[in-house]
Amino acid sequence: MEDKPGVLYRITNLIRRKSFNIESIAVGKAETPGLSRMTFTMVSDYSRFDQVMKNIDALIDVRGVEPLDMRNAAVRELALVKLSPGAPATRPEVINYIEAFRGNIVDVSPDTLTVEVSGDPDKINAFIKLAKNYGLTQVARTGAVALSREMTLAE
Repeated sequence: MEDKPGVLYRITNLIRRKSFNIESIAVGKAETPGLSRMTFTMVSDYSRFDQVMKNIDALIDVRGVEPLDMRNAAVRELALVKLSPGAPATRPEVINYIEAFRGNIVDVSPDTLTVEVSGDPDKINAFIKLAKNYGLTQVARTGAVALSREMTLAE
């Protein structure tokens, strides 16, 4: 989509008017100057979604729409998770748990740890579910970003 004011609003408003619920949304600069890439996820049967994709593609500031199946795309999400793990004796256990998920501790205070975790949405969900055992206090998620996977010679 063109990197102009109001484009994001027009796209999300069109989706709202068609009675879809966006589960996650991420927008950022694309590889071409003046363009942004929007990734949004939602659950729908393909026939209804196909019509919405055509409507989005017809918007004047949209350069193209590419539906992605999660099985044929590289999908990643980022989450910041704040924990209040309690007693200092618990921290080594929490740090082992964070390392198992390849997370990074990005902020430490006497009472909290803030952890950055990235990966597919299932990994983020699993980390958050387990974090509830270690004093989960806050979660901020980016929403999924995705690119289609290229076919390999073996396919």
